[in-house]
Amino acid sequence: MKIGLSTYSLYSAISSGEMSVLDAIDWIVEQGGEHVEIVPLGFNLSENPELITQIRERAKAVGLDISNYAIGANFIQPNEKAYQQEIERVKKEVDIAHALGAKRMRHDVASRPEPTMQHFMQDLPMLAEACRQIADYAAGFGITTSVENHGYYIQASDRVQALIHAVDHPNFKTTLDVGNFMCVDEESVSAVKKNLSFASMVHLKDFYLRPSYQPPGEGWFKTASGNYLRGAIVGQGDIDMWQVLRVIKESGYDGYLSIEFEGMEDCKKGSRIGMDNARRIWNEI
Repeated sequence: MKIGLSTYSLYSAISSGEMSVLDAIDWIVEQGGEHVEIVPLGFNLSENPELITQIRERAKAVGLDISNYAIGANFIQPNEKAYQQEIERVKKEVDIAHALGAKRMRHDVASRPEPTMQHFMQDLPMLAEACRQIADYAAGFGITTSVENHGYYIQASDRVQALIHAVDHPNFKTTLDVGNFMCVDEESVSAVKKNLSFASMVHLKDFYLRPSYQPPGEGWFKTASGNYLRGAIVGQGDIDMWQVLRVIKESGYDGYLSIEFEGMEDCKKGSRIGMDNARRIWNEI
């Protein structure tokens, strides 16, 4: 098991120019991180290919694994041409993952303004076909692709599983985010138990939760059922992180744990404490 950080956690520092993604890699090592997950927010690898080489070489120089490459995608498109273009675009992102030396790549799958089950069942064959084509392409590079429980539409554990089974490709799994289940009002421990066997890697994220009848003000967002969430430092929020990590550990999972911080605290402070908490909890359970 290796604990590390997603560059998404440092987005505010990277986007403001306080640090570059290369600085982020150095910083993660200084905090005891063992891997970095590359999320191209605050920097663009498609338009800056030389940065791909710089990231790969910097990570190698400091002894940091590049655990995963995570990008956005949406295969719900207005017509067949746009659908095929999106598939081809994501395949080019697979090329970037390969150039980085990553062996895992997470891509989004779909988004809808009204994420109903009816729409999901109608869209599932088309979404599965896109994921299957990309997984097959990535297999040629030894890269495992995955869907994250993310974005409301494909966020509940059952919908993630339905997609994985519909794709039916040994190279397609899930990037399991222990916190994101809460966005669709699903309890994290139970959802982790359901989907852990399908995980290519695990995101550790924490949230504060308040009921719909207690609007907490600025900085919070609504779940699918109208409750309120706010990002927390891993181990300080309302998720039973001890039990989540116990379930993961007892399952025999021995892969990457990637901290995702999106709280209101300073991003470096929140990321550092989150990594420290995850390491401490893992060693105590």
